Amino acid sequence: MGIVLGIESSCDETAAALVTTERVILAQHIASQDEAHRPYGGVVPEIAARAHAERLAPLIAATLGDAGLTLADVDAVAATAGPGLIGGVMVGLVTAKALAMASDKPLIAINHLEGHALSPRLAEPALAFPYLLLLVSGGHCQILLVEGVGRYRRLATTIDDALGEAFDKTAKLLGLGYPGGPAVERLAREGDAKRVPLPRPLVGSAEPHFSFAGLKSAVMRAKQARTDEYTDADIAASFQRAAIDCLIDRARRALANAGPVTALVVAGGVAANQAIRVALEGLAAAHGLPFVAPPLALCTDNAAMIAWAGVERLGQSDPLDTPARPRWPLDPAAEAVRGAGVKA
Repeated sequence: MGIVLGIESSCDETAAALVTTERVILAQHIASQDEAHRPYGGVVPEIAARAHAERLAPLIAATLGDAGLTLADVDAVAATAGPGLIGGVMVGLVTAKALAMASDKPLIAINHLEGHALSPRLAEPALAFPYLLLLVSGGHCQILLVEGVGRYRRLATTIDDALGEAFDKTAKLLGLGYPGGPAVERLAREGDAKRVPLPRPLVGSAEPHFSFAGLKSAVMRAKQARTDEYTDADIAASFQRAAIDCLIDRARRALANAGPVTALVVAGGVAANQAIRVALEGLAAAHGLPFVAPPLALCTDNAAMIAWAGVERLGQSDPLDTPARPRWPLDPAAEAVRGAGVKA
């Protein structure tokens, strides 16, 4: 049995986990920074980096202690090397380098997006390549053909904002606080999704990509013009419905052009949204495909997915001078798209 220690510090979650080649999570710890960032309505990079530096070593020690293991018992140390907030990524990667060097274990530098892309395979052993992945998070909104470990073909990306960012912005406009995605989802259950007319950017377009900036702006205008005809809950419900319509339309288009796939898969923080899951499950069923989504605990940033990506790459080793990368596309060969899509 192989064991990998995983470290995640790309944004505002400090995490460590131990995962085996048999898909068993031996132990994991996650320290949230929600309270530290809540007054600012979003993640403050400097605060995040300092918190990672303070918390990571105790979290790793606690994770090893819970499993009754030492560094000598692990087969490799895997850490997020990007993309993400560079200060936080550096904290995790430097820590992993030190542990790998001190214990004479291989260092495996993991692309954070690959951690999300492979996380469904940790929970679902039957999930085989190739599968179509909708990766939706605070910083990314992409459709990828996952052909194998390290083999990703990007079929679509956002030309402006990620869906998770749009959820957070909507929550801020509605005074729901941070983190915004779960708050919008809760409020949406109380509203009428047909009450507020909102746009569905690029729906029906031959262009394969996503766009959410216009939807965000429309939510802001709806909030500013709100009358007794609709409530904040109606705005939340209408926004969520518009976002889902965009996802389904773009995913349907990708399925038509991707070729044979084994499943429709969703991953990333926004994949925790139950309404989105239900809609995607219906789309998969309509195409005769299984629908696979990780457990909620594996949707948001966590170290178990990083450790699992390390398991998938066991036998590989990265040099100790591997750099931290604020940007790191899964498909470097993908053509740049108009707008902010070049960042993906």
